[in-house]
Amino acid sequence: MNRRIALGLVAALALAACSKPAEKAEGAKSEVNFSILSAESQQSAQKDWEPFLADMSKAIGMPVKAYYGTNYTGLIEAMRFKQTDVGWFTNQSGLEAVRRANGQVFARSANPTGPDGYEAVIIVRKGSGLTLDKLLKCDRTIDFGMGDAKSTSGTLAPMTYLFAPRGIEPEKCFKTVRSANHEANLFAVGAGTLQAATNNTASMERMGMLDTPLAKKTLDAVEIVWRSPRIPEDPLIIRKDLDPALKTKIEDFMFSYGVGDTPEAARQRAILARIQTRPFQRADDSHLLPVREMEATGQLLQAKAKGDAAAVAKAEAALAEIRKERAALEGQGSGS
Repeated sequence: MNRRIALGLVAALALAACSKPAEKAEGAKSEVNFSILSAESQQSAQKDWEPFLADMSKAIGMPVKAYYGTNYTGLIEAMRFKQTDVGWFTNQSGLEAVRRANGQVFARSANPTGPDGYEAVIIVRKGSGLTLDKLLKCDRTIDFGMGDAKSTSGTLAPMTYLFAPRGIEPEKCFKTVRSANHEANLFAVGAGTLQAATNNTASMERMGMLDTPLAKKTLDAVEIVWRSPRIPEDPLIIRKDLDPALKTKIEDFMFSYGVGDTPEAARQRAILARIQTRPFQRADDSHLLPVREMEATGQLLQAKAKGDAAAVAKAEAALAEIRKERAALEGQGSGS
């Protein structure tokens, strides 16, 4: 009797299980969250990005929602905790996303106006008489604007190529140092509320594309007193653990968007121009080699300035590894 009851319970449970609606497989998603780097205000970015994300949503068959972070660290953490799935990062913040947020480079932007890449710059108000030599006197009389700590052009490049080689710490060099996004720094210098700040050529071109009286007035009011070596275009990062089928859909969309001679492709290229890129190019984590080299070079210069032998050895080892990876890639290219 007990055996019959047990068998009956097993059958009932099996029937109940079959009658339940099918559950989503682990990792299945109903929407994709796309993070946008915060070089400008959300309002400026939203207007430019909405058409692109709408087209992406149609192509992959599910909603694509924008995630606008207030700073680069927020975007990295959002991917780390799976609040976002894919996004456009700067080189430095993208490197951190690869290191800490289980991300990988799968694409990169392409300069729509000329050679690939952009330059970090330092801008001052035009007619102020402020020169690079005066900035580097470090007499603590100048209010200076830096970018986000994870910004390649706003912080890493000027530290690597300008300040660190001269043993300059901005906090000890200037009267005040504030951190803000490129748009805010550009407006502040243009308005005269900030004497000098870091920026980049792409951000200044983006300001020009706004074609508003304020944008024109701002650009007319500033001048560049320093430029960095050319920096690689920005990477697009995707989570490694994203469903492979969804990854394929995203990649198929990204690498076909704006490609071809059709009216539709022309419409798409106009949308891409608003976010300052030509059709996206394939890339992988090797895209980050130059920013890793900048980072290690800056660390080496700082370690030497402090006389820290252990830090010097660590930075030199990092540079050696980067050069080894670059040589291997160049070897692959010559052998193909």
